[in-house]
Amino acid sequence: MPTTKHTLVIDDEPDIRELLEITLGRMGIETTAAANVLQAKSLLQQHTFDLCLTDMQLPDGNGLEVIQHIGKHFPNLPVAMITAFGSMDTAIDALKAGAFDYVQKPIDLEQLRRLVDTALKLRTQDGDVKLETGNLLGRSGAMNDLRARINKLSRSQAPIYIAGESGSGKEVAARMIHQQGPRAESDFVPVNCGAIPSELMESEFFGHVKGSFTGAVTDKKGLFQAASGGTLFLDEIADLPLSMQVKLLRAIQEKAVRPVGSQIEDRTDVRVLCATHKNLSAEVAAGRFRQDLYYRLNVIELRIPPLREHPEDIEQLASHCLRRLAESYSEPEPTISKDALTVLQQHLFPGNVRELENVLERAFTLCEGSFIQVLDLQLQGSPINVSDIRAAEAHSDPASAPTDGPTRSPKPDNSEQPKLPEGEGLEEYLDGIERSIITHALESTRWNKTAAAKELGITFRALRYKLEKLNLE
Repeated sequence: MPTTKHTLVIDDEPDIRELLEITLGRMGIETTAAANVLQAKSLLQQHTFDLCLTDMQLPDGNGLEVIQHIGKHFPNLPVAMITAFGSMDTAIDALKAGAFDYVQKPIDLEQLRRLVDTALKLRTQDGDVKLETGNLLGRSGAMNDLRARINKLSRSQAPIYIAGESGSGKEVAARMIHQQGPRAESDFVPVNCGAIPSELMESEFFGHVKGSFTGAVTDKKGLFQAASGGTLFLDEIADLPLSMQVKLLRAIQEKAVRPVGSQIEDRTDVRVLCATHKNLSAEVAAGRFRQDLYYRLNVIELRIPPLREHPEDIEQLASHCLRRLAESYSEPEPTISKDALTVLQQHLFPGNVRELENVLERAFTLCEGSFIQVLDLQLQGSPINVSDIRAAEAHSDPASAPTDGPTRSPKPDNSEQPKLPEGEGLEEYLDGIERSIITHALESTRWNKTAAAKELGITFRALRYKLEKLNLE
């Protein structure tokens, strides 16, 4: 037989205590009630509880004091705040203090039952608490601290604003928060706010009913309904237009949405995480983002460090990336030369981990054999002198050194230098030349890629990479 769950209910109103005791009793949950802070603290010492529900205003104190006491002495006990209707500031203060979630008066019993179910799932996980690594790799102090913080935040239902540069791993962090929390068995729904046309935003977020506008031939669920019971991740939240920000704020505060064309609101049970590469507080100051929505979303801020702040993790990240590439191509995993690794560790990587992955994929494709050298990285603006590295690599690998002739090409006559066509960039111009040469080689070999690669003097893997890059597949 499963062990009966036990909830501590703290409220000075007998009617509220009775309502909660009846509702939880019908869920098979035992309750013990306290009418004030002093009595609650005494009961916490005497019994082991799986959940605590506390009112904000109590005769000898307030719910924030209870939350702080539980956080200090019973850190694995989820506690939810009961707040007066419309007291969003109070609810946010409770979440910041460490509350698991909140419920407003008059209490919606269905919402309460969902909150209790979610909290008890979290409590069940406490017997096997471990720090998950997920895809946020790295042994540096910065990454260890980040994973520890994610592990802690996954226990809450508070909205989280994930701040970080492009390519730093914001969505990866959001997925880890979801996967380590009580909603892991439900859906994680990511959405790029900047990719939805403004005229379709309300329908995409909240859904619509048949006939509500031209083209609405069936009822459609929105993103909030699709993420019910799970997590909704709003990426690039700063790109939302102001008109949509108002509607999003109401949906989050009321925990309900109204589909386009409907007169009935749908209750929602969604944890909201958001992210942007922009400085959201600066967007608020500039009037492009509503301050009240920022305040509501930024209950807790999670900062993802850029790659340049933990370069010591690049070796592990590179190894993981190359192993994954080798598996996808069914080829041996390449190794990186010591000098190439040094170049990577000294590169600033403005595109962060995503840029590192792109650099390594290109190097993996273009390198000869299974050994990546500095020149295979094709990094611009490297702090290391590439000419010195080239000489060192040639010295360490006699097969790569020239057997005769000058070591450098003679300096060309500037008067004979080709000029770019007007209005065309260098990259575009070079791509055109490369596309023409590859197409000619393919045509001459009747599109036999293996033969074409041999004719071009490159590996089959390099040819496949260039075909994808130039859209010649």
